[in-house]
Amino acid sequence: MSAVEYVRMSTEHQKYSTQNQSDAILRYAKSNGMKIIKTYSDAGKSGLKIEGRAGLRKLIDDVESGTAVFTAILVYDISRWGRFQDADESAYYEYICRRNGITVHYCAEQFDNDGSPVSTIVKGVKRAMAGEYSRELSTKVFAGQCRLIELGYRQGGMAGYGLRRMRIDQNGTPQGVLDFGEHKCLQTDRVILIPGPDEEVATVQWMYREFVDGGKVESAIAADLNERGIKTDLNRPWTRGTVHQVLTNEKYIGNNVYNHQSYKLKKKRMVNAPDMWIRADGVFEAIVDPELFFTAQGMIRERNRKYTDEEMLDRLKHLFQHHGYLSGLVIDEADSMPSSNIYQRRFGSLIRAYELVGFTPDRDYRYIEINRGLRQVHHEVVVDTIASIEILGGAVQQNQATDLLSVNGEFTASIVIARCQQTPAGSLRWKVRLDTGLMPDITVAVRMDQNNEVPLDYYLLPLLDISSGRIRLAEENGLMLDAFRFDTLEFFLAMAERAKISEIAA
Repeated sequence: MSAVEYVRMSTEHQKYSTQNQSDAILRYAKSNGMKIIKTYSDAGKSGLKIEGRAGLRKLIDDVESGTAVFTAILVYDISRWGRFQDADESAYYEYICRRNGITVHYCAEQFDNDGSPVSTIVKGVKRAMAGEYSRELSTKVFAGQCRLIELGYRQGGMAGYGLRRMRIDQNGTPQGVLDFGEHKCLQTDRVILIPGPDEEVATVQWMYREFVDGGKVESAIAADLNERGIKTDLNRPWTRGTVHQVLTNEKYIGNNVYNHQSYKLKKKRMVNAPDMWIRADGVFEAIVDPELFFTAQGMIRERNRKYTDEEMLDRLKHLFQHHGYLSGLVIDEADSMPSSNIYQRRFGSLIRAYELVGFTPDRDYRYIEINRGLRQVHHEVVVDTIASIEILGGAVQQNQATDLLSVNGEFTASIVIARCQQTPAGSLRWKVRLDTGLMPDITVAVRMDQNNEVPLDYYLLPLLDISSGRIRLAEENGLMLDAFRFDTLEFFLAMAERAKISEIAA
């Protein structure tokens, strides 16, 4: 009997290493008269969701295509198939295999997956236990992270402009500053924040003084910094958003704050209320005077306070009288105005808000603003991708005219932005226009969220599998397309990663 094996591990835990799984699966295959003809693997991948697990996606795709030349799938145990939080999802993928005449064998389990009532009950319990293990582990990890925050240690993330990450040992002795992309190597080591170079510290303090005493808004401060040739910590031009981050982050007064957002068990990302934040005040050396910091926060809160509908329309009317027309860009650049997004959410659309103050646009200026934002997103994704590949040891050449990327001289890639549009029925659709003239080996389609503000996910579309110059995506597209969907660009970056010869030899 021809069979394939599926192996997965989320960490380097020896018990579940892919090699140990393969050894156990091979023994099972020999004792049951099976021959393993192929391996599907997801190394270093979480079992919570199928997203990001290219091995399992390819396995299911091969099964559904009807071209599979095997009749059995061998898996170490239930947890390696997945720790899905919905046990029915785990059963669904197994059902797809069974529907196509292919059985799934769990080689290390103490029951035969023969469809009997006993095996069905045991399998259901095991699936629930696999999911519960992840929930319990998530709770323990979060509690440990909160404890370390309260002790004054930094938990993940970059230091930020004007600060640096210092690695210390278990006795608190400094062990050196971590550069961009570096991580501590010992479990007993910890990370704290320290002031960065003097010129960066002086720039941060200047930003606060200009905002509080000089009356400048974030966009004006960003323009001054860019004119002076000062870059962010990621070596990019300053924007209103990056200046705002500096002006609102408590780490600049020495406070350690955690759990602003939560993304537990890979579910929906949540923005938490301040009473859910975990904090330790005054644990780092401050580079901004606390009085100056809290004055800035008061000014920002007053600017962002919730206006009544009448106040918002009154401000919009005055803005219309001043400029003679309105657009999302005009609203967002006005210092004393709520953002265009707030007007859109409050009144249902910008057009409706315009009508209430007597302005009838001859075209949809919001559409122009969205295009402007999408162009910025495209630039940021291209720059971030190039920087990430270079950090991993790869080499990238960018065609300045077409933005086509040549990676390691091995393959080419094009990055395109897919705008989100809503149908009259309320469904979401994305149109992906491929650069067929450039013939890139891989097209990275960045699918935007409903508001066209931030990337929702990424489709890695290979040239060989794409025949049309345009693709229309829905919220769910089936495995033939969603097999190419990823939550992050980690899989794409892994294609460009270069390993040291010494590591390969080892």
